[in-house]
Amino acid sequence: MANNGSIDDLKKVVAISDLPDEVIRWIYDRSDYNEYEDGEVIYRKGDPAEHLWLIPEGRFDFYMDVNGQEVLYFNFQNDTFTGGVGGLLPYSRMKVSPGYAYTIGHTKMFRLHKKYFEELAQLSAELNKRLIGYMTERARVFATTKLQQEKVSALGRLAAGIAHEMNNPASAINRIASELTLRLKDNYLLTGKLMQYKISAELIQKIQLMVEEKESSPLKKMSMSEKMNKEDEISGWLQKNAEGGRDITADTFVDAGITVKDLEEIKKDVGEKEFVHILHWVENLLISKRILKDLGESSSRITNLVGAIKSHVHMDQTNELQLTDIHRDIENTLTLMGYKLREKNISVKRIFSDSLPEVPVYIGEMNQVWTNIIDNAIYALPKGGEITIETSFDFKNVCVKICDNGPGIPQEIQSRIFDPFFTTKKVGEGTGIGLDLVNRIIKNHKGEIKVFSKPGRTEFMICIPVPEAKENKE
Repeated sequence: MANNGSIDDLKKVVAISDLPDEVIRWIYDRSDYNEYEDGEVIYRKGDPAEHLWLIPEGRFDFYMDVNGQEVLYFNFQNDTFTGGVGGLLPYSRMKVSPGYAYTIGHTKMFRLHKKYFEELAQLSAELNKRLIGYMTERARVFATTKLQQEKVSALGRLAAGIAHEMNNPASAINRIASELTLRLKDNYLLTGKLMQYKISAELIQKIQLMVEEKESSPLKKMSMSEKMNKEDEISGWLQKNAEGGRDITADTFVDAGITVKDLEEIKKDVGEKEFVHILHWVENLLISKRILKDLGESSSRITNLVGAIKSHVHMDQTNELQLTDIHRDIENTLTLMGYKLREKNISVKRIFSDSLPEVPVYIGEMNQVWTNIIDNAIYALPKGGEITIETSFDFKNVCVKICDNGPGIPQEIQSRIFDPFFTTKKVGEGTGIGLDLVNRIIKNHKGEIKVFSKPGRTEFMICIPVPEAKENKE
């Protein structure tokens, strides 16, 4: 086979430099030789992977396509770490290039076709052993790098979720603060008018007690028609009994549980003009209380979100297994992904076991499992879809089923969904790392993950062993 490179160049390759001359000569006679200038593309994503590369001089950097961006994963050069070899190695299952290779500086390369691999293994068992070692080390580095990429991707999704979830209560608090400022200003004016009419302190106290009593008594939930009927009733009564009170909103009184009978009770103690001012004052009071209630709910929402974030990312995480409440962890995940669920109007049905024990897990890792699977389900579902989460315990394993009623995973690709970099999402929307990461995390917990899918139902079942469950029960 034609070869313009010198055999002395080939002997410089670390992986083969100390092998017998006849082995090096054998490789030299069967290799193609190329030289590249700085910045040239050697391989592109999807190119056939058919050659072992031997690099006596120069270097090339390998980039993976992650969410539409090229991310540096590995450097190949003639050193003891990579051995000066790259490309397809013996026993590798790689069929096509998963990324892009660019030269750095002037680079020389010998390429040996895979058709010679079997003969090479018989010729030099030592070289075959070395190449397997380099492949193992390369796989380890790739796995570590893609894990870091998935963590960055998960952090991005988490940050987006937090931003969306925080935005609503934060905006509500800003709106409430502005409205409450106006209500306090109105309160000074309205209280001043009450004082002009010399409203008794006893009547003010009577109204206050009535409002407090309504607040302490939970209101019966009303249908829309029932509420409208009550509003019409109060509006009609105000028109007949409160001249100048037409701008008073009846729904404020209905929402507070105040009835026509309550208004009549107030009116019997005062004159017509005083009564109208009292109504305005009470209305302002009720709206202020409602605003304060909204403020409390928004503040609680933020507090709950912060708690969910702290629990989800497990800020006090250690490298040891820790007992955790799976239900709580799943709820925290759903809380942080609430904006995605609302965006597509997806409902979540919970079928939680009452007997589920705490499970010893690496909490931060397991939260990545729940995040990835639920996120995939949301992505697969159309608007108005449903996710069902079911938990069970058989005294050996805690099992979690996460199901969606989406279109399902095609039968022909179900066996590949846990493969590294395989994704059914559009370019830029998926890394193909998530389910591979999920699979490795479950295996790290000595658990099992299975998928069952058909049109209308996709189910991921995760089972985590609880080795001390039986002993604890006893």
